[in-house]
Amino acid sequence: MTSATTISEPERERIAAALAEIACAAGEILRRYHRAPCPHALKPDGSPSSAADTEAEDLIVEALAGRFPGIAVVAEERAQTDATRPADLFFLVDPLDGTRDFLAGTPDYSVNIALVSGARPVAAALAAPGLGRVWWAGAATVEGAVVAGRPGAGRPVHTRPAPEAGLVALGSRRHGDPETAACLAALPVLETRQVGSALKFGLIAAGEADIYVRCGPTMEWDTAAGDHIVAAAGGCVVVPGGGPIRYGQHGPDHRNGPFAALGDPALAPRLALPTSRPTGPLSAAHP
Repeated sequence: MTSATTISEPERERIAAALAEIACAAGEILRRYHRAPCPHALKPDGSPSSAADTEAEDLIVEALAGRFPGIAVVAEERAQTDATRPADLFFLVDPLDGTRDFLAGTPDYSVNIALVSGARPVAAALAAPGLGRVWWAGAATVEGAVVAGRPGAGRPVHTRPAPEAGLVALGSRRHGDPETAACLAALPVLETRQVGSALKFGLIAAGEADIYVRCGPTMEWDTAAGDHIVAAAGGCVVVPGGGPIRYGQHGPDHRNGPFAALGDPALAPRLALPTSRPTGPLSAAHP
């Protein structure tokens, strides 16, 4: 496996299943630290980094190197000091998405791993250890329970059509901005739920919610896995103009622009995402 043209659909499915195993194993590390003493400090960008982040990332990077030798890995903790531009084929890793919520004891944190080929994710896993759920996707998205630190039997999941009664929107518990509020105000939102981390992508993929808009700063490793999980379940993640997020295109800072995750792609033309890239502090760059 060396390029996009050589990754067949069955191979993508095998890769996704392997990523789910790795994500669940990393999740067991996080579970040991959750609601227990967890040394942490602030990184130069103002965001927290904990012993749980570092230990989980070490496991993921080592496991990826063992199973997929030669493929570059861009991982959150290492990316603070490694400005290497990713290759055409590379992994994006967030070992602990939602670190602030994790340290506060809330359960909706996640492990995100995606394989990117030709600037788009082609296989991914998103584990929510605190909730005992894991999603993975090659060509299609499946969800399983986490059983003894491993993915249980998966079942296919699909996004849902936009409900006539109104949309269920997901928002970030710790981050909000006027641009996001304006986008949602133009849509028939019946209910807004506050959910931490990339878990929001999994809930949309499972048909439990309809839309997640984010105009504030996020990083590529925050979104790549969830992006693919939603898309493979029948939804889409779009940027201003309606196109997809392109990964590995924004230089060494890996910062995304505004985006929206949609369960029903028919909602995309009704969005009015701002065209300017977020300029807020990277300490806020978490879904």
